Amino acid sequence: AEHQHSRYNPLRDDWVLVSAHRVKRPWQGQLEKPPPEDVPRWDPNNPLCPGATRANGEVNPQYEGTFVFPNDFPALQPDAPEPDDSDHPLFRAAPARGVCKVMCFHPWSDLTLPLMSLAEIRAVIDAWAELAADLGASYPWVQIFENKGAMMGCSNPHPHCQVWASSFLPNEARLEDRTQRQHLSQHGVPMLLEYAEQEARRKERLVVENVDWLVVVPYWATWPYQTLLLPRRHVCRLQDLKEGERDSLASIMKRLLIKYDNLFEVSFPYSMGWHGAPTGPHLEEDCRHWQLHAHYYPPLLRSATVRKFMVGYEMLAQAQRDLTPEQAAERLRNLPEVHYKQK
Repeated sequence: AEHQHSRYNPLRDDWVLVSAHRVKRPWQGQLEKPPPEDVPRWDPNNPLCPGATRANGEVNPQYEGTFVFPNDFPALQPDAPEPDDSDHPLFRAAPARGVCKVMCFHPWSDLTLPLMSLAEIRAVIDAWAELAADLGASYPWVQIFENKGAMMGCSNPHPHCQVWASSFLPNEARLEDRTQRQHLSQHGVPMLLEYAEQEARRKERLVVENVDWLVVVPYWATWPYQTLLLPRRHVCRLQDLKEGERDSLASIMKRLLIKYDNLFEVSFPYSMGWHGAPTGPHLEEDCRHWQLHAHYYPPLLRSATVRKFMVGYEMLAQAQRDLTPEQAAERLRNLPEVHYKQK
């Protein structure tokens, strides 16, 4: 807790430097602006609102729950041409095709997931699972991710996420596939299933838990209040979750996100995403080494206005953090589960 040391991340096969004493240093750097508190519930100029006109001229329906539509500015398109052949191994290119979708969680712009009802969050989970299954029928990887808050690059305050399906396995997917496959081969048990059992027993990095799920600040966490959401049983993909597990997932997500907001009494920014076994042609393969999980990467470090920057040593050497995962977990664990706006 007081002295620097490195911790191994078996999921990424890399290391993070933990320098807990550095959190005591004075801060004279960048201060962020807190997110606006006066977001209108409905804005005709907001392209994600019901009835609004998007950039391509299409008008959104008057949706009352979740709403999925093709991204008007997709990073991946299904009909991209093949790249030219390379004349040298140092200048390689490969085909990259896919589809990108946007999913609105709720018709109201002034709501976020922790302020939604359990039934509304469950509807989001069902929509995630449906998209993962539909797109995964033909694409090897379906990445569901949410960027929450302007600090994490979100350009629209409306509650939403994105879903990108690709014709290739992205870097993080290939890396996690290799490390989890190697762990199962060497130890006979899926890595993250064993890890969840260990963390449930040790409890020092546990944030919240219920009968089907647990949330921990991982032993190897890089971001200050990074968390890992894990099922207790072996589940390969989001669409494999049972009815009861989807209900309990809604509950534990709400509890975690309320704690996040309560930490600095601000709508807590983060990037999160689901990782599960590859799909498409991989549906016929043995993917027992995979365990479904969600990563949450929040940038805030000391307050609502002081963030963690990944620069210098992190970019040129390896990841580094200023407070221990155990300290972060204790702070989150001890926070109330009633949202500060609803006290």
